[in-house]
Amino acid sequence: MSYLAPGTPENVALAQHVNGRLRAEARIIAARAFLFRAGGLGLLLALGGIGLGAAFYGYAAMNDVRGAADKLAAALTTALSDVTLKTKGEVTLTDRTLKLEGAPPAPAGRPDVAAIKNQGKSEAAAGAAVRTDFTVFKTVPYLDGSIVTGWNFKGDEAKPERQYCYVSRPQTFGDGTTSKQTTVAVDGQVLPQPAGAEVVFAVIARSCIWFDPAKI
Repeated sequence: MSYLAPGTPENVALAQHVNGRLRAEARIIAARAFLFRAGGLGLLLALGGIGLGAAFYGYAAMNDVRGAADKLAAALTTALSDVTLKTKGEVTLTDRTLKLEGAPPAPAGRPDVAAIKNQGKSEAAAGAAVRTDFTVFKTVPYLDGSIVTGWNFKGDEAKPERQYCYVSRPQTFGDGTTSKQTTVAVDGQVLPQPAGAEVVFAVIARSCIWFDPAKI
């Protein structure tokens, strides 16, 4: 209930006063909102600046470590280049062949069976026949190993008494490395293919080098 009549100067002044108060409060609220928004934006920019600074710091630290590693490597290289290794002895290479004085000459082809047979006769019993057996190997590369054909000669026979062909591949056991040999053919005949074999005998046998008198 109003004690003032509508339209009177007092009522108009009261209405103006109330409107001014509401506008002032609205401006205060808007100012607070702007302050909060500005504070949030400032905090966001501050966090972004901190993150960017940390990234640049990490990059600079990495470059510093790499520079130290390069300097260490250069120092080690310089130190090793100044080291002089001294040794004694002499190795002579003639026609790309390493020769050892006092060693018997290497055979050019098949070994001299007669010369080998004559060795050791003085140690044999009187009247005993001495026969020297030897094996000639022919090798063909295969993957990480080789395909080897062996010719077993008995004495001074013109052709081998027995031939065999096997594939040899390296195999690791613990800290050591050995070779695994699998015989695939004997005297030109391919052996039966066992179950679970790692190689196909018929395919490997194609690379075996059997004795051929025409090619000797």
